[in-house]
Amino acid sequence: MKISLTKTDKIFLGTVFAGYISVMIYMLVTGYKFQLEGVGQRWIYQLPFGEGPMSRINPLTVIMTWVIMALIIFISTRVKVFKIIPGRKQSLLEVVMEYVYDLVEDSVSKKEFVRPIFNIAASIFLFVLLSNIVGSFPGINAIPTDGGGFKITILSDTWYAPTSDLNMNLMLAGFVFVMSHAFSIKAKGFKSWAKSFFEPAWPMFPMNVIGEIAKPVSHSLRLFGNIMGGGILILIIGYLAKYFIVPAALWGIFGLFFGAIQALIFTILTIAYISSLID
Repeated sequence: MKISLTKTDKIFLGTVFAGYISVMIYMLVTGYKFQLEGVGQRWIYQLPFGEGPMSRINPLTVIMTWVIMALIIFISTRVKVFKIIPGRKQSLLEVVMEYVYDLVEDSVSKKEFVRPIFNIAASIFLFVLLSNIVGSFPGINAIPTDGGGFKITILSDTWYAPTSDLNMNLMLAGFVFVMSHAFSIKAKGFKSWAKSFFEPAWPMFPMNVIGEIAKPVSHSLRLFGNIMGGGILILIIGYLAKYFIVPAALWGIFGLFFGAIQALIFTILTIAYISSLID
């Protein structure tokens, strides 16, 4: 199969490849050694105002979130005109979007909600998928130091994945939670929506509330545990193997295969949570 690349694609891939080669040469010249120091730790910045958890942020989560959004915009601009006879890029995009659309169409009984739910599901799928893929390749990361600062690591860790931050996953799950109940109110009306918390009998109200709260918690923890735990496990295996090609292969398998599966599972649960409340 012949792969055709545009001039811009060749420049982009060439720049990335040249960057990795330069870093590898630097590591060989300086005698850089891989180490597990700081694995699993996060660079937390204390804001100059306020106290408590809400006054702290993870700068890498913010930075990489914007990087992922920029990547999505960049990829979308590569398919500028949709043709009757699609090319490879358009075909790939159509296959992915059609698959997500079919999932929504098969799950949602009220057809007027199919398109808006598809927009939400497709956006979440693309964001989580790219986050997992980016976080599967060796790159630059930042780990905290004892003095309250941070230091940069090169190729001894993966590029930071926003989905490895529980706060990001809670935000996504919280957004799905709010939208699912917003769609439920629109589909059933406020009175019927409120009445559903007391079904099948009014003593079930506390259990129904706990069940709804458990949805975003389990939704976020599932993704966080798989991405964060899997990344640490691969780093440890790669460190023990002592061979550069082994961790690279493991990172690639995890990002392209398991990362895609986790993105799909997160999207399917999103569709299921929303559709279950509007039926």
